Amino acid sequence: MKVQKLKAKPTVLKLGGSAVTQKEKPLTPDLPAIERLANEISRANVSLLVLVHGGGSFGHPVAEQYGIKEGYSDPSQIIGFVKTHQAMTKLNKLIVDSLIKYNIAAVEVQPSSCMVTKSGRIQSMEERPLIKMLEMGFVPVLYGDAVLDSERGFAILSGDQLVSSLAVRLNADRIIIGADVDGLYTADPKIDPSARLIQHITLKELKNLQHKIEGSKTTDVTGGMLGKMLELTPAVERGIRTIIVNAKKPNVVYKALKNEKVVGTIIEKGETIAQSN
Repeated sequence: MKVQKLKAKPTVLKLGGSAVTQKEKPLTPDLPAIERLANEISRANVSLLVLVHGGGSFGHPVAEQYGIKEGYSDPSQIIGFVKTHQAMTKLNKLIVDSLIKYNIAAVEVQPSSCMVTKSGRIQSMEERPLIKMLEMGFVPVLYGDAVLDSERGFAILSGDQLVSSLAVRLNADRIIIGADVDGLYTADPKIDPSARLIQHITLKELKNLQHKIEGSKTTDVTGGMLGKMLELTPAVERGIRTIIVNAKKPNVVYKALKNEKVVGTIIEKGETIAQSN
């Protein structure tokens, strides 16, 4: 069956797990941040919005404990899959509840119920409900999840891979990534005071920086900052505007949604020279 395409291009907004949870404390949400971000999204009043959030201190520790990322190898992992998914639905409910509080027609969409991966990469996705939701004015809210995998039995589908795939499949206008730093740096700004913010970077330059970018020091089964940015490659190659901003700072996500000038990193397909502050 041919999938009906949207008449207008949506915005895909990712709220990183580090922006909505306290990553050092298992199963601990950052409730003030969730509340603030829901308010900013409401004020921005963007039409055709898809929201994706990461796992942070909810999904990652449980998934790592049971080795869900590596796939099925032992019956004891079955309960681990369930607990990982349960943790993500708990975080999702907190986010959806806050969005609804600010009159956003947010609807949870469980990736595990409409997507299957193959060796950890999205193999199939049922898009029709998402398209219908957007047409009717709903805001689908998806998240990194434990999903079934045609080769491994199950796998972890990262929010970053999900963002890129959704943007391509829905022909998005832009992607906004809300992280817990101002953007992409030449090193980890949390531990290296000489780290410089990169304002613009191409895909080629991003790959060349791989040896310079350090991953997160906290538990993260979906990869560090570099891996997260490289997941966006398919969308950037399609010419979809992509920017990384700091969702921890008030009004930054709001300004990004309103297309106002904001500090961050723009990832582009074309050939330019990386610029840093």
